[in-house]
Amino acid sequence: MEFNVNSPILFLMVGIIVAAVLGQSVYFLIKAWRRGIEIGIKKEKLKKIASTAAVFTIAPAIAIVISVITLSKDLGLPLPWLRLSVVGSLSYETIAASNAESAMGLTFGQVSSLTASQYITVAAVMTVSIFLGIWLVPLVCKKLLSGMITMEGRDKKWAEIFSNSMFIGMISAFLGYVFCDLLGVFTGNSAGLIPVLVMFVSAVLMLLCGALRAKFGWRWISDYALPISLILGMASAIPITSLLG
Repeated sequence: MEFNVNSPILFLMVGIIVAAVLGQSVYFLIKAWRRGIEIGIKKEKLKKIASTAAVFTIAPAIAIVISVITLSKDLGLPLPWLRLSVVGSLSYETIAASNAESAMGLTFGQVSSLTASQYITVAAVMTVSIFLGIWLVPLVCKKLLSGMITMEGRDKKWAEIFSNSMFIGMISAFLGYVFCDLLGVFTGNSAGLIPVLVMFVSAVLMLLCGALRAKFGWRWISDYALPISLILGMASAIPITSLLG
């Protein structure tokens, strides 16, 4: 029997897991609603909070749908759907899948079909690698948060510098992936310039959203700045690729 990355059994397995996650979400939503009533929050305010949260959940959901579509070219729909519905992000999942395929002599985005063993390898790399972060949360984060609070109490300025430094360090790890093929430009291969230009377009769009909010007071644009820059940035890859040949 030939392996299929979009096999119905995979959809069934993933559907069960996603349903369990949605069940947890509904459970805690009900618990939070009841707790709000207990502490004296009016139902009208709770309804407003719930409706506002539901509306602004659409924004990151757009980015997730695009991520699933991006990964589905090589991996089918079930695996990206699972990864991005439970824990995962486009940046991490793409790098993990690309590295796994590269190790097997494949090129991400140009794979017509995966064998069962190749599919399991990619799924293992995407899944097991991110477990470290989950394990570190109960072991490290409480002590780290306590240390940050203590540092902020002693010197708020240095606490902000430390927090921003950690964030910049995380971003730098992904920037390496963007610039890793840039030197190919000097040998006549312009492909490495594409992700750099796409990142530049996304950054300009993000700055534009910030400028619009500052000038016109559009608070809503802050919630949609990420999907706007992500969608239009990815769309810009098409004309950029065409221009670079």
